[in-house]
Amino acid sequence: MKPEHHCDCLILGGGPAGLTAAIYAARAKLSAVILESNITGGLVNSTYIVENFPSYPSIHGMELMRRMRAHVDGLGVPVEEVCAVERLDLAGKVKTAETDEAVYRAPAVILATGRKPVALETPTECDQVHHCAICDGAPYAGKRVLVAGGGNSAFDESLYLLSLGVAHVTLIEVMPRFFAAAAAQEALFASGKAQGHTETRLVDLEVTGGRLTAALLENTATGETWREPVDGVFAFLGQIPNNALFAEQIELTKAGYIPAAVDMATSLPGVFAAGDIVDKPFRQITTAVADGTVAALSAERFLRGR
Repeated sequence: MKPEHHCDCLILGGGPAGLTAAIYAARAKLSAVILESNITGGLVNSTYIVENFPSYPSIHGMELMRRMRAHVDGLGVPVEEVCAVERLDLAGKVKTAETDEAVYRAPAVILATGRKPVALETPTECDQVHHCAICDGAPYAGKRVLVAGGGNSAFDESLYLLSLGVAHVTLIEVMPRFFAAAAAQEALFASGKAQGHTETRLVDLEVTGGRLTAALLENTATGETWREPVDGVFAFLGQIPNNALFAEQIELTKAGYIPAAVDMATSLPGVFAAGDIVDKPFRQITTAVADGTVAALSAERFLRGR
C-alpha cells in the first residue's frame, strides 16, 4: 500500500510556471506539492543564456532555475522530483495523482507540464543522438557534429557547441531555407567551422562498434545522397505539448494544448493550467511565470469559494 498525501493544490510540472504557482500558493497559505517527472526547471535548464527575464539582463538558464527552486524551497513547498506519475484522475471534487511511490489527493490541480522536444527518429538507434547541447555537448570538444533543424534553437545551440570547442558543425534543414534570425545565421557561418544544407534530410546513421561514425544525408530536391562523417547528432526539431497524462480527461486543442480561460481555468472544475502547455501565441519564461501566478491565485479563489 502506497502512502497517501493530502494537500490543497497539486502542481504537475516544476518549470517556471509550476515553480511560480508554488510560490503564490505558499504565500496564499495553501498547502501545495510539486510533482516533477524530471528535474525542476524544465526546458529552461537547456537554455544557455536567458536575456529577456526582468532583473537578470543575462543569466544562465540553469542558474535562473536554481534561484527559482531556492525560492520555492524557502517557502517550504515539497517538491517531488524525478517521480513518475503513473495515474492521474481529474474528475470529481478530489483529484488524484499516483506516482511510483505515493498517492496524492487535492481538490485543486495546476497542470504545468510544458512541452518536450520532438524526438529525432532514424532507422538506426545510437547513444550519440542528443536534444540538449548544454547537457551533452561537452564530450564533443574537438569532434564533428550534425545539427538537425533550421530555427533559432538550432543556430543558438550550434554556436554554443562551437564555444565548447566542437571542431565542426554540419547543420541540415528539410525546408528550402533556414528560419533562424539573420544575426544568428551570420554568426554561425562566419565562424568558419559550420556548413549548412537546406532541403536536406537525415536518412540514417552509421554506427560501428557502438559509436556513431557518420550520418547518411539526402538532398530532397536533387535526390543526391552522401555520407557525412560525424561523432554526434543534436536534434532541435521543435517541441510538442506534454499532455499524455490528461489527454483523455480534459479539453485540448487539435494541436494538443489546453485552451485555458483568462483565469487559467480549464474545462474541469478545480483544474487550472499554466505555462507552455496552454494554448497561447507567445511562449516565454515571463509568460509562463504570469500563467503560474494567475493559476495559483485562481486556485486559491476556487478553494475559498467551495
